[in-house]
Amino acid sequence: MDVFGYLAPYGLEWLNLLVRWLHVITGIAWIGASFYFVWLDNTIKPPPPGSELAKKGVAGELWAVHGGGFYNPQKYLVAPAELPKELHWFMWEAYSTWLSGFALLFIVYYLNAQAMMVDRSVADLSSWQAVGIGLGSLVVGWLVYDLLCKSPLGKRDLVFGLLIFAFLVGSAWVLTHLLSGRAAYLHIGAMIGTIMVANVAHVIIPGQRRMVNAMMAGQQPDPSDGIKAKQRSVHNNYFTLPVLFLMISNHYAMTYRHPHAWAVLGVIMAAGVLIRHFFNLRHKGRIEWKYPAAGVALLAVLAVLIAPQAPQAPAGPQPGVDAMAQFAQVRQIVDRRCVSCHAARPTQPGFATAPAGVSLDSPELIRQNAARIYQQTVQLKAMPLANLTNMTDAERAQVKAWFEAGAPSGKD
Repeated sequence: MDVFGYLAPYGLEWLNLLVRWLHVITGIAWIGASFYFVWLDNTIKPPPPGSELAKKGVAGELWAVHGGGFYNPQKYLVAPAELPKELHWFMWEAYSTWLSGFALLFIVYYLNAQAMMVDRSVADLSSWQAVGIGLGSLVVGWLVYDLLCKSPLGKRDLVFGLLIFAFLVGSAWVLTHLLSGRAAYLHIGAMIGTIMVANVAHVIIPGQRRMVNAMMAGQQPDPSDGIKAKQRSVHNNYFTLPVLFLMISNHYAMTYRHPHAWAVLGVIMAAGVLIRHFFNLRHKGRIEWKYPAAGVALLAVLAVLIAPQAPQAPAGPQPGVDAMAQFAQVRQIVDRRCVSCHAARPTQPGFATAPAGVSLDSPELIRQNAARIYQQTVQLKAMPLANLTNMTDAERAQVKAWFEAGAPSGKD
């Protein structure tokens, strides 16, 4: 049993690595395909009226060169007159990305919910409650989006986009008042990812199958299926940059640990949409620099607004302060509150190695990581993770005083 208890976190670490690797690979394939087809759809040129291509129902074509070869993709207005024997379906990229992402969510967050999802300064939840909220957010996200899409508002692109944006920001507000900021951000990302894959599974692919089945039966495909698929595909395209940020957001505590983390996320998502819109217009031959300029301006203003207060300039050990005693106090705090995770062999359940590779189990390592300790425990209050070890405000103040005195160790 002891052997299993020791190896289980190590096994989970390997599982985390492999599933995360798979998720990144499949995500690149899915988003890359999405970007390519939106570019293609916006770039193809209609054939001359009366030409052979126009008579065949070709709505547009493009000549391209890549990797030493020439390519001539063509898009049909509804469908070709004759169905080809082999037809590639772009769906497994989406499905494998979502499945690997959900598996990663389960491994990292749901199996260790108390450490990764619960922040008792936000809400005192059990693991099951936290997991239930997380799963519920995915279901609610899709239902609200799909209902709005099918409503008359779904035909008004700008109004619909603003409503979905408001819904996502509102969801972020709710989740940041229930879960840890880190878990809230990841679940907004998972919500968007679920909407994207559900668009593929419940609208785009079924519509395409109906079109193929109609052709096989000798019937004219319903063009509305293509229109609906195109709408959902465009929505997925605008979701990509926000969801990519949310995938990596756990590395940036300055965003999810902010008191108004939901608003921070709203600004970042808006910037992502503006930048994506620039590229979509550019594919159509329109260069509208105001959109990326606005996105960059939003990010710049946000960076200034959420910047932490600068610490006092290090002045070395203060007169009348015993540097060695001050460091000893800080070391005791680190030992009590940090070393259970940040050690060569963590004792905190669920951790096989020190997070981010940062060990603090020796005086030298504490001194070496002084700036990081200050940033994470004082400026961001992101550590200890979910404050599992109950670091007090008084202890954070001691760390602050030590760092702002030059992080003395008594050997300076």
